[in-house]
Amino acid sequence: MISKLMKRFQGAQPLTQASKSAMSVVNSNQHYLEMESKYVCNNYLPLPIVADRGERIYIWDVEGNKYYDFLCGYSSTNQGHCHPKIVKALVDQASKITQTSRAFCNPEMPAFSKYITELLGYEKFLPSSTGVEACESACKLARRWGYVVKKVEKDKASILMANGCFWGRSITACSGSDDFIRYNNFGPLTPGFPLVDFNDLEGIENYLKSDPNCVGVMLEPIQGEGGVIIPQEGYLSKVKQLCKKYNVLLITDEVQTGLGRTGKLMGYNHDLGDDRPDIVTLGKAISGGVTPVSGILAKAEVMDTIKAGDHGSTYGGNPLGMAVAKAAVSAIVEEGMVENSEAMGKIFAQRLSNIDSDLVKEVRSRGLFCGLEFKHDLNVDGNHFAKVLMKNGLITKATHKYCVRFAPALVINEEEVHAAADIIEKSMVELEEMNSKM
Repeated sequence: MISKLMKRFQGAQPLTQASKSAMSVVNSNQHYLEMESKYVCNNYLPLPIVADRGERIYIWDVEGNKYYDFLCGYSSTNQGHCHPKIVKALVDQASKITQTSRAFCNPEMPAFSKYITELLGYEKFLPSSTGVEACESACKLARRWGYVVKKVEKDKASILMANGCFWGRSITACSGSDDFIRYNNFGPLTPGFPLVDFNDLEGIENYLKSDPNCVGVMLEPIQGEGGVIIPQEGYLSKVKQLCKKYNVLLITDEVQTGLGRTGKLMGYNHDLGDDRPDIVTLGKAISGGVTPVSGILAKAEVMDTIKAGDHGSTYGGNPLGMAVAKAAVSAIVEEGMVENSEAMGKIFAQRLSNIDSDLVKEVRSRGLFCGLEFKHDLNVDGNHFAKVLMKNGLITKATHKYCVRFAPALVINEEEVHAAADIIEKSMVELEEMNSKM
């Protein structure tokens, strides 16, 4: 059979120029962008490149162009693209068994649950697949705790959230958002998710005083999609004190800020030190961008209010995801990525702060989680800047129009930090010229 195939190939005619041109068209960004526009729901507005492969902090498009990836899959590839340890775990487990459901057990789920609970100082882990699923699970758990332990009025439990927060696009996530675009024409919304301004301690206490049925306060330690908004020093620790005072659970959404992104293992470590929230959500980098994994952590007394049959997830805890998660999290811890995030983040933040431009309103950063906000009265904004950066070889996206988020993989080195900063400086000069001509 093989010899017959070889003879067929040997007798094949060389490609004509027309054939080569056709192949070139197929391997173009435009070809796939047009295909996506035709066949995929247009619920995103992507940059006009098509990623073909990735390694560490770089991606290459289908045309062979190389870019610094400073979006990092919205912080899902903190370990860098295709980290060898994570890929090996994926391949090894995929050759054994990939999915069991929770109808029976697999070795990988308890092994990872033991690892992550001991690492972060919790007692129980509830696995799921996506960040929004983890946050939904946290809300369900808080409500269940409220009814079973706090004894709040039936079907009246509330969870206080902050304006500017973002934890997904499910109906419940949209219900806990002040962003009109996210919830408009998706009603009726889920009740029980009041909002208060982020960084407003007085507002939190006033609400907790007024609502005895409040069971939780859910916050991001740093608002990522909101524009890398960093609260005042000590904010989270004071919120924790208020939660204790009014007998509600503190839930921190660490889907984006967790696992080294901010220069600490967890975002809450900046304020809480060795203390921790009552419930914490994990996602994105927990699997290094290789397969969807998420989950929540809590003390047993909280988690055990959920009984068999009360909650579930078909893919939550699957052996493939759990094996990958163990490799992904251990890579961050064992390879010094948290420490590197802090060190490289300081250098990068200094370079951004040194940019002398009248277009810039503010630079905000913690670890390798940086936001550069433009003034709001310009002819240009963050979307224009993202396109200029892409042209010059660096990929990121604007958030809330005026802010550009920079979040490279935590394996970036100092030489790469400076090279990327040079691109940003060059792009800023071009943006200034663009602004003056518009």
